[in-house]
Amino acid sequence: MDFLWYISAGAAVGLAVGITGVGGGSLMTPLLLMFGFPPHIAIGTDLMYAGIAKSTGVVMHAKRGNVNWKIVFAMAAGSIPASLITVWALSKFEKPDHYQEILTSTLGMMLVLTAVVILFRAKLTKALSFNISEDQSTKIVFVCGFILGVLVTLTSVGAGALGTAIMMILFPIMRAKNIVGTDLAHAVPLTLVAGTGHIFLGNVDYSLLAALLIGSIPTIYIGTRIASHVPNHVLQPVLATALLSFGVKYLFF
Repeated sequence: MDFLWYISAGAAVGLAVGITGVGGGSLMTPLLLMFGFPPHIAIGTDLMYAGIAKSTGVVMHAKRGNVNWKIVFAMAAGSIPASLITVWALSKFEKPDHYQEILTSTLGMMLVLTAVVILFRAKLTKALSFNISEDQSTKIVFVCGFILGVLVTLTSVGAGALGTAIMMILFPIMRAKNIVGTDLAHAVPLTLVAGTGHIFLGNVDYSLLAALLIGSIPTIYIGTRIASHVPNHVLQPVLATALLSFGVKYLFF
């Protein structure tokens, strides 16, 4: 019976992701915590789920020429090593219980940050966008990637929403489809590397992972098909408010 509930959870998150474009991690991890999974299992399983579920999207965007590989490689040069270093640091704890507080506090911070980005993305992009040279942008992307690698590995949140916001700010003239394709092409290897690290830490529930994938893969496709008929200006603030509530809970309670 639990397996069916997890399939339903995957379907619900997949539909929300398809319709709103909000990253699966920011929705899935709090949902798994509500089901009673400990933070390390929720985060590790969600990372593997995100990497697998989003991989087909990368292929589609790459075929359409929507991926800027130079930006992907610059960001991954920072995020992948950062992810591996973070996994190594977590492995030094004797038990997952010893780093649960780090995970939940960082998760709370990332959920609040994600909610702010969703609510104020346009204003933030306009206020913070600036013109920089190509060499400067590569260095900044590398540093942002490193920070993102640490945070995504600790929380499973941010590879989508924050990665997109970073590119919108650094590359304001980049077309939306190229931002989405480039962010996705970076998010997939990052989440897979981080998820694999959590496998070695024993933080992935395989039956849960299978149920989430069974539920979400069809509904992500359905969500993208009906996205044009759903008012995003209504849905995204509702989702952002929910994320903000979860974030405050994990930060302070």
